[in-house]
Amino acid sequence: MTTATVDRSRPDRTEDGGKRLTGAGRAFALLLVITGAAGLLASWVITIDKFKLLEDPSFTPGCSLNPVVACGNVMKSEQAAAFGFPNPMLGLVTYAVVVGIGMALLAGARFRDWYWLGLNAGTLFGVGFCTWLQYQSLYNINSLCLWCCLAWVATITMFCYVTIHNIKHRILPAPAWLRNGLTEFHWVPPVLWIGVIGMLILTRWWDFWTS
Repeated sequence: MTTATVDRSRPDRTEDGGKRLTGAGRAFALLLVITGAAGLLASWVITIDKFKLLEDPSFTPGCSLNPVVACGNVMKSEQAAAFGFPNPMLGLVTYAVVVGIGMALLAGARFRDWYWLGLNAGTLFGVGFCTWLQYQSLYNINSLCLWCCLAWVATITMFCYVTIHNIKHRILPAPAWLRNGLTEFHWVPPVLWIGVIGMLILTRWWDFWTS
């Protein structure tokens, strides 16, 4: 399967002044909508549980299943409010923006290069923040949140395919061999990335999983 099935973009066109506008195919637009919606759902649920936890410190979130999968431990940590407010509140805004972009692309919208670069920068920040949270969750908080894991997967997938889209359309510079490789094997980066995280989770609590 090639990236044409994921990003069968409409041909680029120019506007007055010769500035390029780049669209995207239906599958890529749907991917943005789905990953954005998944992140939005995770952020919404975590935000509600966080408010309940603030009202009642003894409240136990529904996703606190065992000593490892304990969303409450994550929500009570300092890392859960890295910017001075609950992290999922940031997700409520950013994931909603991604859903809006995906819907616009489904309707035939085309954007200038700076817009695509801005989306790439936003997803880069998101995936960097998620990576920091993953490290904190595994090695400092020592607990996992299933809704956080959903947001991690959504953000990684989103970042990979936005980057591949921009490389394919030469919005991001890349050598031909890299552009061709990502076009043909677009699924490899997100699968390997998520697989590595899965292995880290497995090995981090190996004794617990196998007991």
